[in-house]
Amino acid sequence: MLAALWDKRAVLVSGKGGVGKTTLSAALAVAAARSGRPVLLAELAPDEGGPSPLGALVGARDAGPKVTEVRPGLHFVRLAASEGHRSFLQDTLPLRWLAEAALRSRALRRFLEAGPALREMGLLYQMLTLVRRTRPDGRFEFPLSIIDLPATGHALAIASLPRTVLAVMPGGPIGRSVREGLDFLQDPARTAVLLTSLPEPLPVSEALALASELERLELPLAAAVLNRMPEDPFTPESRAALQRLLDAHGPHRGTRALARLERAHAAQARLAEGLRVPLLTLPELPVTGPELVERLADVFAPIPMGGTAREATP
Repeated sequence: MLAALWDKRAVLVSGKGGVGKTTLSAALAVAAARSGRPVLLAELAPDEGGPSPLGALVGARDAGPKVTEVRPGLHFVRLAASEGHRSFLQDTLPLRWLAEAALRSRALRRFLEAGPALREMGLLYQMLTLVRRTRPDGRFEFPLSIIDLPATGHALAIASLPRTVLAVMPGGPIGRSVREGLDFLQDPARTAVLLTSLPEPLPVSEALALASELERLELPLAAAVLNRMPEDPFTPESRAALQRLLDAHGPHRGTRALARLERAHAAQARLAEGLRVPLLTLPELPVTGPELVERLADVFAPIPMGGTAREATP
């Protein structure tokens, strides 16, 4: 089901906070690297300071705005608005030293950090800069990028940014850069959004609402993942027999677990019915952290690459 994702330039992993999207992002990147695909794992966090949960999952020692290699074929970066602002100024000003001098201005830095939408523009520009980075032979340095988006509200703010900016500044270097970003994000040949949820009523409701917003913004939702699905040990026959026992002898201490299982199946059916994309269900595993990432990477493992990666337009 996920085979089509490996041919994209960027996979954006989104969902409500706490549904496991960060672990999913790490597992996808590990799976890609195992198969021989050079991959960039990027964290787009609302708070650039403090520890990086995503970096910790893949063993990144330096979880900052500079790209670092954490294992063969797998690089990690924590996107920062300041790096995007720096790249933009270096690309638009005629001399590099002018960009450095501009960024040394305390007033300009405060404006870039606090100005409406300017922080999001910096994050978007750094992402584009990394995605289109090439090697000396002209091939992309990172043919695939896995981007862990922030929680739903922040993700929608960033996704809505290009249209907002273009309405105010349709031309000039800012307008051209934002239009390039919008074209990239909306191109289903290059970009895919992977929606993550849990088999519970509230996360499913938010996932369905987010899917509607993605459609409105014309972002290509490619697939959804239902995470931590509890194991169902029953056949229809054994489940019916169990229900007869419960009806005859009253509640049992396992009744709560059965109710949870029924809610999970109902949530799964509701999500599958409400989405027009494939739905992958992942089991609830008895491990956490980096060990869970490695286990899930086994599930996502694509076909190993033989030869050169198929290139696409940046």
